[in-house]
Amino acid sequence: MALSERRPLEAGWTFKAADEDDSKWLPVTGIPTEVHLDLQANGKIAEPFSDLNELSVRWVAEKTWIYRTTFAFTPAAKAEHEHTDLIFEGLDTFATVTLNGKEILKSDNMFIEHRVDVRDFIKISEDAENVLEIVFEPARQKGLELVKQHPEQRWIVHQTEVSRAPVRKAQYHWGWDWGPILITCGPWKPIVLHSYTTQIEDLWVEYSLAEDLQKLTGKVCATVSGSRPEKVQFDLSLDGSSITKNSMQEDPSIPGKYTSSFEVHSPKLWWPRGYGDPTLHNLTITATNNQHTTNTSKPIGFRKAQLIQTPDSHGTSFYFRLNNTDIFAGGSCWIPADSFTTRLTPADYHDWIQLMAAGNQTMLRIWGGGIYESSSLYTTCDELGILVWQDFMFACANYPTYPEFLSSVSREATQQVRRLRHHPSIVLWAGNNEDYQLVERYNLTYNYTSDKDPQSWLKTNFPARYIYEHQLPNIIRAETGGSVIYHPSSPWGNGESTVQTVDPTVGDIHQWNIWHGAMHPYQKAPELGGRFVSEFGMEGYPAMSTLRAFSTNEGELYPGSLTMEHHNKAIGHSKRMVSYVAENFDVSGANDLAGYAHLTQVMQGDAVGGAYRSWRRDWRRSGDRKCGGVLVWQLNDCWPTVSWAVVDYFLVPKPAYYAMKRALAPVCVNVVRRFCDWTMRPASGETQPGVGQGAPGWKVWQRDTSHVDPRGLYREVVYDVWVASSRLERIEGAKVRVRFISVKSGKDVCEAVEKLVNIEANGTTDVVVQAKGPSAMPGQTDDTVPLDTTKLDPYVIHVTLVLPDSGEVVSEDVSWPEPIKYLQLPDPAIQVCSKKGSAMTVTVEVAKPVKGFVFDERPGLKFSDNGFDVVPGALKTIEVEGLKDGEQLEWKHVGN
Repeated sequence: MALSERRPLEAGWTFKAADEDDSKWLPVTGIPTEVHLDLQANGKIAEPFSDLNELSVRWVAEKTWIYRTTFAFTPAAKAEHEHTDLIFEGLDTFATVTLNGKEILKSDNMFIEHRVDVRDFIKISEDAENVLEIVFEPARQKGLELVKQHPEQRWIVHQTEVSRAPVRKAQYHWGWDWGPILITCGPWKPIVLHSYTTQIEDLWVEYSLAEDLQKLTGKVCATVSGSRPEKVQFDLSLDGSSITKNSMQEDPSIPGKYTSSFEVHSPKLWWPRGYGDPTLHNLTITATNNQHTTNTSKPIGFRKAQLIQTPDSHGTSFYFRLNNTDIFAGGSCWIPADSFTTRLTPADYHDWIQLMAAGNQTMLRIWGGGIYESSSLYTTCDELGILVWQDFMFACANYPTYPEFLSSVSREATQQVRRLRHHPSIVLWAGNNEDYQLVERYNLTYNYTSDKDPQSWLKTNFPARYIYEHQLPNIIRAETGGSVIYHPSSPWGNGESTVQTVDPTVGDIHQWNIWHGAMHPYQKAPELGGRFVSEFGMEGYPAMSTLRAFSTNEGELYPGSLTMEHHNKAIGHSKRMVSYVAENFDVSGANDLAGYAHLTQVMQGDAVGGAYRSWRRDWRRSGDRKCGGVLVWQLNDCWPTVSWAVVDYFLVPKPAYYAMKRALAPVCVNVVRRFCDWTMRPASGETQPGVGQGAPGWKVWQRDTSHVDPRGLYREVVYDVWVASSRLERIEGAKVRVRFISVKSGKDVCEAVEKLVNIEANGTTDVVVQAKGPSAMPGQTDDTVPLDTTKLDPYVIHVTLVLPDSGEVVSEDVSWPEPIKYLQLPDPAIQVCSKKGSAMTVTVEVAKPVKGFVFDERPGLKFSDNGFDVVPGALKTIEVEGLKDGEQLEWKHVGN
């Protein structure tokens, strides 16, 4: 007999609206679930993601819903075990639970698990049915009631309405600037009938590593409830072989807590992807009672994680160090991958994280307006070596601190930290997303240096400081043994600056002066970095297959249609998208949805890829880490939409995903030419390689037809080339080749420049700085002389990197004259050839330079690269998986 048995109550459920009679009960497919999915399965509502259907299902959130099931509990089951509990892993959100007509639970926090002893309420019989019923009240209405009940609170909520702030529920359910308003309810996590005599509630490890990483000292901990076991022991193994095992002793001061110390010499450590193997051990705890046993296991990874914040010549550093190795954290921000998270499977999570790893990404930031994610996500991150920055679930609001709210938050945070603390991938917890920006915008009370009394914070108009700087960090310290870093917010500097959330010299920043805010040209990204850029982004359309999936009306498949507008929630998106596209590209050929979508994708790829290249350049070298990481907003979508995501709802990557992949390659070469901003030009005819407002010798001109000065096409070209490397060893004798290729003829306009380079380990190496390229219009230096554009011969700069160990090109980059729209692009004579083998290889060859070559993607197709530029003399070969027999690849490029 097992000491512990769990019986999921998955089937046999029905549901209905509370105001309907008993003839209206409808079947539930299974638990976990959400009411919208059950209504759709029963034909009561249409798919909320299609067309404008989101609007037609708003009524669902205004009703009270009831879920009900029955189950038997036999005398034999009672006799076998001393305890019987009902476990509700998650109820969304205002729920009242009755068993056989007796109330056993009230819940108002979807992030909390409840365990209820039901031995006194359950019917024990072979024939009797136990009736379990859950009533879910509307979260929006309950939230509005709480707002009225607490007039002492200054309610400030961005993105959505005020009702979400007092409700401990996924905040994005109220809608966001990338997601629909779909306020769900229901049993969104499993419900389990748990019978046991002795059970292991939890196990974890507290440990430390010696400075040289050669000795691991730790303590295995477990909590055991029910009848006191005769014996508790642990076994720590690796690859099936035990490393250390021992009996565990009960802590005399904490009944039910068992501990045992251990040491491991020369331990195998867990490393982030690209820096070493993400080694996982297996920890098993076994409890024995009357010759019966129960056990549980968890994968455990050992690593030393530090957040390095030290003064330097740029301000204060902000970067991660794992196992004494500096890590450039290039990656993405994550939102829930569905508005209805119960649709997601472990395979879905694996596919998402695998896509990250394949894209050379190292860190995932789980954003604070969603959910504490499924264990499947964190487990996959553990296995693939993806670092996790985990926000607590607070976002863009001035949250309250009345006693009931604080109590709920404490329970929520404690449970979630305990649930997740064994994952080596989680290296940082942040208190919230962007809540301190409200402090600055609304001039809320915040005296970081002069007021260190947490109780006084509760009396200010920013009482949530108590949560972020007292309550949560104390929970982290108590529950993780110091193995996880805590950061009060994202973004957050050090509390001392008056503009701490936007200070580029300290902490992390969200850089939204590209797209939002000042709407700077994305070419200015090198000037707009920070010590750690934890958010930035550019919108782009998804694949045509995705656009067709959410718009069932062919007549709506055009840019700016009602359906297209509805599926882009960003404020001012039409103006911003068109502005960025029109400033950079000739839109005359984008007269249909496919053409316009392609240009937005190329534009997004240029913006995102350029930012990653320039900010990774600021990784520099040990002791001079100007930028410690970059996380794009965002990796994914929660519904099929137009957004900042680099991969759409159906896991179809956009060109921006591949631009990131190239920019984050273990070793990559980069080239950029001086950006000639129309608003800043040399005074008195000077030529000057510097850029940026306030550079000496530059004066302001009024903005005119574009963000780019057309003189950039013919003035002296100044360019930089550098190599970024995450390899931990220096690379001697690499070869960098720089070509200058005419856009018109496709021929090299001068001899290539070749350099042998020694590439620094784990840093960036400048190859050429402010080098002068050939003139695109020889003899034209005087602004007052009329231009003879027939002599203009603009060129692209193409760089390649060859490593000595392979002799092959491992990285390439292309810099174009900007804006692209000023160029007369000739027919490039593209040839695409494919060859089938173990995988299909596709080769693209051109006679003239090609900008933004994009193969059409759809679910099921996988490309090793896409959205690239191609130049004459440099074949582009990629691998393609999933192409059906007889199916032809289709593509677009700028100018066609």
